[in-house]
Amino acid sequence: MVDPGSGERRLEWRGSGRQVEVWHSSEASSARTTYPADMTVTVLPDAAALATFSAGLVAAYVRPGVDIALAGGSTPRATYEVLADRGVDWTGVDCWFADDRWVPIDHPDSNAGMALEATRGAVRGSLLPIPHHDAVDPHIAAAQYEDLLRARLGDADGVIRPGLVMLGIGDDCHTASLFPGTEALAVTDRDVVANWVPAKDAWRITTTMALLHRAEQLVFLVQGPGKADALAEVLEGDGSTPAARVAAGGRNVHWLVDEAAAAHLRSTPLHRPS
Repeated sequence: MVDPGSGERRLEWRGSGRQVEVWHSSEASSARTTYPADMTVTVLPDAAALATFSAGLVAAYVRPGVDIALAGGSTPRATYEVLADRGVDWTGVDCWFADDRWVPIDHPDSNAGMALEATRGAVRGSLLPIPHHDAVDPHIAAAQYEDLLRARLGDADGVIRPGLVMLGIGDDCHTASLFPGTEALAVTDRDVVANWVPAKDAWRITTTMALLHRAEQLVFLVQGPGKADALAEVLEGDGSTPAARVAAGGRNVHWLVDEAAAAHLRSTPLHRPS
């Protein structure tokens, strides 16, 4: 967590692009994180309100011909359950994943399996899960998934241009499966890679920053007091964490958080829907 009592913080709006610059300074050092001008941080009262609000955002976006990257975790799961309750029609939507664990779709840790279960099968016809075969190397699977996304989401030049990407953050400020200190953080010439995560002793398949920065929208869902330190570090720290770097390079970046997760924010402009 960033200590709210250390250094100096100020929020500046500069230039025609109205970029937000959050400064932190002390006698020893000075750091600056520059976020997109259109980045928003919306605070909801609790987990239920967050799920309802995020489901409304997704439901308004979903229509034939669009794509959405579904995220794993308990907070997105609650969103998917609200969408299932509302009977949202996923026909014609490409549902893919910014990352997943290197496990079969029927494994309890699979993000794709969770999304299928939480939507009560509603996304079955739209789902583009990351391929998993016991006999296939995860690097090959990552290349296959990149080819699939290029075929489904690529422009005339073969560049993958995602629509809405849902993300979360971990206690260590990772997002997707871009964990601190892992090799995927340095990849600039690939859109999907296999990433070995020592802290998990496991392979993850993840999109890279290059791909995430091309998304039309990035939506981060963050819930609970256990994420308060991480959220403060991402939004008000020195910008070095994976989630901060993804957000800083994105466009139309939206943070949907609950009051508990926002508890340690000090200088970030917050919006609370009435």
